[in-house]
This record gives sequence, structure tokens and C-alpha cells, in this order.
Amino acid sequence: MNVTAVQDRIGRICAGTLDSRDLRHRVLAEIRSVVPFSWYAWLLTDPETSVGAAPLAQVPPSLISRLPTMIRLKYLTKVNRWTALDSSPAFLHRATSGELDRSLLWRDLLRDYSVVDIASLVFRDRFGCWGFLDLWRDAGSPPFDTVEASVLAGAIEPITNGLRRSQAATFAAPPDESGPSVVPDSPAVAGPVVLLLSPELEVLDRTAHTSEYLRLLVPPDEGRAPIPAGAYNVAAQLLAVEAGVDTNVPTARVHLLNGRWLSLRAARLADGAQANIAVTFEDATATQRLSLFARCCGLSPRETELLGLLPSGRSTRELAARLYVSEHTVQDHLKSIFAKTGVRTRPALLSRALGA
Repeated sequence: MNVTAVQDRIGRICAGTLDSRDLRHRVLAEIRSVVPFSWYAWLLTDPETSVGAAPLAQVPPSLISRLPTMIRLKYLTKVNRWTALDSSPAFLHRATSGELDRSLLWRDLLRDYSVVDIASLVFRDRFGCWGFLDLWRDAGSPPFDTVEASVLAGAIEPITNGLRRSQAATFAAPPDESGPSVVPDSPAVAGPVVLLLSPELEVLDRTAHTSEYLRLLVPPDEGRAPIPAGAYNVAAQLLAVEAGVDTNVPTARVHLLNGRWLSLRAARLADGAQANIAVTFEDATATQRLSLFARCCGLSPRETELLGLLPSGRSTRELAARLYVSEHTVQDHLKSIFAKTGVRTRPALLSRALGA
């Protein structure tokens, strides 16, 4: 097991310019070469709410039809929940002392698939939570051991940096900056689209364009209907909040295409646990984009505050007065923002951040 070589390759992959999907595929191949696993689920998350938005998964084929159940149970399971983990990998067998039925997800679903252990990794830094990864082992394989735990632990930091960098790259201007900011076949509607789910997350109804969004968010296999994975995740987070498992709001921002970001939000249509759930898809607001852009680019709190004031068109003197600092300090903050975001002017910065 050449652990050092694998960790070096993961570091180089994550330091490159791959998009988040290719990065995850490449990293998974490297991990599998030294830490075998049977199945996996790797989700990008909204860095502020930690709610999953962009999944990449390989699960038993018979589990596809039970995907809503799996996601619902994942969000309702307290054992090794990604929102409670630190920067070290966690293992189901170890966390439960071998009593796997202490996990709601395992007891009500994964025992049917002979899962013997799950390695859970969360990719979080001071700017937010960028994703979580579950690696499953099924019957015939032993639980993950301490050597494998060390390998996975060494990969967490470079993967975290790589995921944040790949999300920042989605704000980059298209090759022809004079052209449209959205590709021609990207749905464009005046208001939000809605997916209606049952309390068990079964799809009940949808508005026009919903399927178009779903196909772009998680491209389905040839001949298959689109899977509303992002909708399932925000709805499952709503259930987790109602059950007292987590307190983060049931919303997530997810990249659609060509710098366009959507905001997904789940809410009950009426009071009570039996009321249906509406998940809305709409373009992220300017405030939502600015907040996300700041996190992706690693801006400090003061730089983030300044970025939020730039759309108002205030002069440097006015910005300094608003922030109670000198004009020189404002200029220093702007230089730092430009360096971190790869632009050189305020208009270019706002165009990048707001998608205008």
C-alpha cells in the first residue's frame, strides 16, 4: 500500500482546475486503490446550511427506487451525521461498538444490503461545509481499520480545498464575456418552479420546467427520468429540523450551468407532519450569490462586508465612512479581494459575483 504516493496524487488532483464532478471521480479512484469500498455517496453541500445539493453516488441498483427513503433516513440519523463530525473520518462500526442498529439508516434500510461498515468524511473549513462522503463496505469485507482511517484522514484537507476551489470556479466568466450568461437550453422562467413531495418524499406533482431543472442538476442515465436528488435533500433537512436532529434551515444553493446558481427551499404546505412538502427552485438572489461567492473565494469577514456594499455604487470615501475605516484601508481590502478572486476592477468583480 503506497499511501504517500496516493495522498500526493490526491493533492495534485485537488490543486488543479477540475470541476467538482471530475474531481470527485478522480479522487474516488485514488482512494479505492488503497481503501477498498463497495458503494459510495458523495454530496456537495451549501457551505452555509450544510444541506446536500449536488450528489455523486454509486449504490446497489435495487436501492435506486428507494432513494427518497435513503436520503430521508440519512438526514434523520444522528450517528456520524456530517454536521456533527470534525475533520477526522468517522466509522459506523466503531461509533456503535459493532451495534449497527443504533443507526437509523442502517436499521431501517442498509441492513437489507448487508452493509458492514460506513466511513464518513466531512469536508469543512472556516468558510463553510463543502460536502460529505460516505463509503460503504458490504458482506465479505471487514470493517475499516486504523491504517485505512489514517489514509482517509490525510486526504480530507486537500479535498476540502479542492471542493471550495471548484465551487469558486463556477463564478468564472464564460469564454465570451460579451455573450449571454446562461447557455441557450438552460430554463429561463419569470418565477420559481415547484416540486410537490409527500411526507415520505414521494413525488406528487411538479410545475412546468421542473423536469428541465432536474435534468441539468443531476443528468440522468439514457432513457431514465430525472432524479430530484437536490429536492429530496432540502426536504429531508426540513424533516430533520422538525425532528430536532439539526437546526440548519432547509435551503441549499446549487450551481446549474454557466455561472447560474439556483436556490432550493423546502416548506410544508400546511401545519402538521402529514402535510405535503413544496420544494421551490428559483435563481439565487444577489445577496445569496454574494454570500456564496465570498465563502468560495475565501474572503475574510471584513472583505465580505465590503463586497456586500459594492453593488450600491458607493465611492471609496463613502465606503470608508460606512465601515468606519480609512480610505486607505478600503483600498487594501479591495486589493486583497481582487487577488483572491482573480479580477482587477470593481465592475469585473461584481459581474463575476452577481452573474451580470
